[in-house]
Amino acid sequence: MNMGMESLKNLPVWEYLAKTLLWEQLSFVRDSCVLDFGSGTGITAAYLASLGNTVTAIEPSAEMLEERVQEYEYTQLIGGEEILSTIPDTSMDMICCHNVLEYLPDKAFVLREFARILNPGGILSVCKHNKPGRVMQMTVLLNRFDHAEELLNGKDGSSAQFGTIRYYENKDLQQMCPGFTVKAIHGLRTFWDLQQNQEIQKDPVWQEQMLSLERRCADLEPYRSIAFLHHILLQKNTTQGEGL
Repeated sequence: MNMGMESLKNLPVWEYLAKTLLWEQLSFVRDSCVLDFGSGTGITAAYLASLGNTVTAIEPSAEMLEERVQEYEYTQLIGGEEILSTIPDTSMDMICCHNVLEYLPDKAFVLREFARILNPGGILSVCKHNKPGRVMQMTVLLNRFDHAEELLNGKDGSSAQFGTIRYYENKDLQQMCPGFTVKAIHGLRTFWDLQQNQEIQKDPVWQEQMLSLERRCADLEPYRSIAFLHHILLQKNTTQGEGL
């Protein structure tokens, strides 16, 4: 994994942790055509470009684009779902959609476009909020018992920056992606979001110890089930007869 990007040094520690693990899980993506939908400041797009991939990024937020990372060359498109129609059929080997679908009112439309754009055998990388992890965070870290109860009762969450969080389950994603096979489900930030000692998080030794434990538990139950985020890799089937 290429950890030489200067932009990593400017990330909050929690984001550095998540990006480190996420990028390790994507380190197999080489010499491919990649679409990063909802690319934010472009740090993942730049990382994937550093691996020799041809990367196209789509992002609607002008505020985020003002801070765009450009350490490695990639194509930046400005917009949202409407931009997908301009991407040719079966033109991408991989699509990344990280912490985006839960903010969209019409997930099914975007996923249908992804299916059209991906090559047979192509990979869809979805990073999503995991409700049990959020309930754990609200209860243990933030003492937000009221919001934990709301989530348990099926209500939406919220993000100060992005608005309503429309939670969906992993099985919902599978149902919305006919013609895809789930290849892996990884946990991210399993323990980080329960850590109350803010000062120790600045300690590089502590960070490495936390990363080591997070790596070990990313695919280990029951820890994966309560991770704050899930990273799901789905592969587009090569024949119509294949399914979930």
